[in-house]
Amino acid sequence: MDGQPIRDILIVGGGTAGWMAAAGLARIVPRDCRIRLVESDEIGTVGVGEASIPSLRLFNQSLGIDEDEFLCRTQGTFKLGIEFVDWGALGESYFHGFGGIGQDLGAAPFHHYWLKLHGLREAGDLADYSINSAAPARNKFMRARHDMPGSPLADLAHAFHFDAGLYARYLRRYAEERGVLRTEGRVVHTRLREADGFIDAVVLAGGEVVTADLFIDCSGFRGVLIEEALRTGYDDWRHWLPCDRALAVPCAPNGPLLPYTRSTAGPAGWRWRIPLQHRTGNGHVYCSGYVSDDEATAQLLAGLDGEPLADPRLLRFVTGKRRRIWNRNCVAVGLAGGFMEPLESTSIYLIQSAIARLAALFPTRAFAQAGIDEFNRQSDEEYERIRDFLILHYRQTARTDTPFWNHCRTMGMPATLRRKIALFEATGRIVRENNEMFAEASWFQVMHGQGLRARACHPLVDAWSGDEVRRHLRQVRATIARCVELMPAHEDYVAALCRAVSK
Repeated sequence: MDGQPIRDILIVGGGTAGWMAAAGLARIVPRDCRIRLVESDEIGTVGVGEASIPSLRLFNQSLGIDEDEFLCRTQGTFKLGIEFVDWGALGESYFHGFGGIGQDLGAAPFHHYWLKLHGLREAGDLADYSINSAAPARNKFMRARHDMPGSPLADLAHAFHFDAGLYARYLRRYAEERGVLRTEGRVVHTRLREADGFIDAVVLAGGEVVTADLFIDCSGFRGVLIEEALRTGYDDWRHWLPCDRALAVPCAPNGPLLPYTRSTAGPAGWRWRIPLQHRTGNGHVYCSGYVSDDEATAQLLAGLDGEPLADPRLLRFVTGKRRRIWNRNCVAVGLAGGFMEPLESTSIYLIQSAIARLAALFPTRAFAQAGIDEFNRQSDEEYERIRDFLILHYRQTARTDTPFWNHCRTMGMPATLRRKIALFEATGRIVRENNEMFAEASWFQVMHGQGLRARACHPLVDAWSGDEVRRHLRQVRATIARCVELMPAHEDYVAALCRAVSK
């Protein structure tokens, strides 16, 4: 077989990305493959990744992590989706719930039957037809009941809110117990091989030289290996996603423990609210070309539900991605690979996805270029489809109240997004490309919630009489309402099963 096996892996940088990579790789590589992680206590982590999508459950399960223990250790709560306030128009809100919508009838997806009645002004609110949207409206939560097939309770899809710093600490313990060696240190130089430009070693501030076969760059926006050493280049997407600043601040919890994230659009960006057990995470993502840092800070603090527990922390970023996330013998994971603003909680997913893709295309020391090219092709496609979904939130708005929203409403968009919007407007159809991360139900909830209207629905809807469609939608809505009524309050569920062990 071509190439000798990888024997040494070096991860540069800790935080969520570094320790997810360490834990994930420790679980799958041969026992004689050594994993070392270098991080410096002098360098802080971004630490705002406090919300996930349901796929994180699969990552934790693959590590054998008990979900209740994970939530206890990270001050975590459950998440059924995201509420969007003032995005489509001022004074309006909608919910993007995980999982599906309704129950299909015949050959067409459920949302086409809903569109049919909506056009006749006979459909209820879209959120009433998805248990993942109806339950959080009542502040209810429970895990899916897979022993009840056919019931909406079997369709519940949940993710998490959690303290990203505590999660990294939890995974560090997991990884070290499985042989990962942590070194305190700061990389001051990267040594490249003259023959092929591959990374040979990194030099730490104390003078130690650390060699490896495969290097994982988890050094954040800076990209110590992938950019500073390998000069990979970066695709800047600010012409489509103009926000370039974020402020983060925790506040004291106030009110019920909500099972969803809230995103509220403001004059020049948006604010997030993420409920944890011990605090509420808050942030303000904005465009510095339309609002000053001081003004953005004032807007964030004015919108807090409780007393701030720290000073707001400012982050500067450029939305986009490295031109090659895998370059030579270096794979960038997390912010070193690219940044998608946290509007749909995709940052931690992209870490998980990079680790899974690396596992699927794990190299030998020959580093076959075909495998590297396939990794980058899949990565590019994934980033671009997520990018399009985020652009939709900004581009598809009716807001005219500020220069920022006037810019967003009239800016260009990628051809891939333009095609998806055109297809939906003309036919109500949504095509999921190559198993992209966001499914049809997600696209539909955001498209409709942002004010995009389909001029038609699937013609196969007409295989059913109007009365049959009305009866089906009434039954779906009523069944979901009954199920939600039986569910416990989210706060009670957390207290009973996964109350945090300490702050």
